[in-house]
Amino acid sequence: MRDWNFTLHLQEPLNPGQLDTLFHLDSFSDGRASLVRGPQTAEFWCTFPAGTLTEAITDALSRFKDLPGVLIRSVELDETALAANGMATPAVVPAPPALEPDSAV
Repeated sequence: MRDWNFTLHLQEPLNPGQLDTLFHLDSFSDGRASLVRGPQTAEFWCTFPAGTLTEAITDALSRFKDLPGVLIRSVELDETALAANGMATPAVVPAPPALEPDSAV
């Protein structure tokens, strides 16, 4: 088992009622998912122990059943999370140069 890092982006910021509920939930009190809010955004920075990344994400998502009306828009693995997870981004190979019309064979 190891720690996996990822970000859960919410569809919309939490409303005051959802924030109040969140702050009283034991399932979010262990520090594995930290709420980060912006002017029009909300996300959870997550670090979950699990055998696989899929298991870690599943564990994180299961905690939202206690937060009515909160929808996860996406799961992100940014450069920092990829590095922390020991993963690499796919190689980007530039497209070959275009052939000149008179050089076509």
